[in-house]
Amino acid sequence: MIESLLLTAARIDTFIGGGRLTNASGFFFSRGERLFLVTSCHVLRDDRAGHFPDRIEIKLHVDVNNLASSTGFSMPLYRNGRAVWRQGVDRGGAIDVAVVEINRDALPATTLYRAFTPDHLPGDCEQVEVGTSLLVVGFPLGFHDWLHHMPVVRQAIVASSFGLRFQGEGYFLTDARTHRGTSGAPVVMRSAQVNDTHGDLPWTLLGIHSARLDVARDVVVDEALGLNCAWYAEILMTLTQ
Repeated sequence: MIESLLLTAARIDTFIGGGRLTNASGFFFSRGERLFLVTSCHVLRDDRAGHFPDRIEIKLHVDVNNLASSTGFSMPLYRNGRAVWRQGVDRGGAIDVAVVEINRDALPATTLYRAFTPDHLPGDCEQVEVGTSLLVVGFPLGFHDWLHHMPVVRQAIVASSFGLRFQGEGYFLTDARTHRGTSGAPVVMRSAQVNDTHGDLPWTLLGIHSARLDVARDVVVDEALGLNCAWYAEILMTLTQ
């Protein structure tokens, strides 16, 4: 039996033409009949790094009885010169979160995955305190179970006041060991309010991992902070309207 949480994540490879560029993390989010792939905006376009892919590809499991059976699923990022993905923006400016809508009808009929829904976002009754234990589900440096195309999970904790916009930005901090390739990974905690709406996915989606944070420091004397920013997952309610 595979834990449902692992089936929410997808490894993303970016391409321009036939050339592969980078790898990153993403996850599935469902709202009504619509299905989305969520990731970091800089995975899809990064002006500072000169990163301009024109399509992405994810791996899909297509046989419930054989998890080694998978297929690549390609999605264009532009149509008629216009981006088909949506980027988050709020009163603080651009948010490093983007969604690409997936055409469910184009998926193989036997596709095996799990998707977060609006019911997995934190409710008013859920307490998220500093030090709360979290999981980050992704593909650090592209590393994963290459045979079964499964992500790996890193432990984290909430490192800033949850619900407070850190330095006025739409994210909170996590304390975790992360790497390139984790961008776009879901940041979750075990749900304390498990009910029928959660299905077989008893997790609360708190955020989307974006990047490591650091400060000006003496790289010889001072270690990296080990802190990361995770954008609040509530932005998905705006991006999937």
